[in-house]
Amino acid sequence: MKNIVLIGMPGSGKSTVGVLLAKAAAMQFVDTDIIIQQKTGRKLQDIIDKEGIDFFLKTESEILRELACENTVISTGGSAVCTRPAMEHLKSIGTAVFLDVPLCELKRRIDNITTRGIALKKGETLDMLYNERLPLYKKYADITVSSADTEETVKRILIQL
Repeated sequence: MKNIVLIGMPGSGKSTVGVLLAKAAAMQFVDTDIIIQQKTGRKLQDIIDKEGIDFFLKTESEILRELACENTVISTGGSAVCTRPAMEHLKSIGTAVFLDVPLCELKRRIDNITTRGIALKKGETLDMLYNERLPLYKKYADITVSSADTEETVKRILIQL
């Protein structure tokens, strides 16, 4: 079976939904943020703080382009859509599912924006990041699923696949 690639803003529930989706669909699960941390031996926020956004995005892109799996739910970092070659690769190995969560709900869910490992430019707010990335999520999505509780989101994805 083809992979399912979850894309969306930080706080959209990609990791949580991904685990449940993988279980429901009898698939494997990988979280690319965890892969990045394992391969670099560093936390995401440490990479961003010490090396900068560009280095982080380059590292993320390289790791995403190396992914070679089947029958797997892939939870990507929110910034995966910022690098075209990485997204082209992910779309070539799976179906991209955009977890569309309204900005007001993301603000409710995320209380640690500067320490969570989010690829923010200096002075950038969650509003700015949302407005910058929303067109990219829509561009790369094969399927868009609106925000719901976790189990309902899983059901909506399975119905649309």
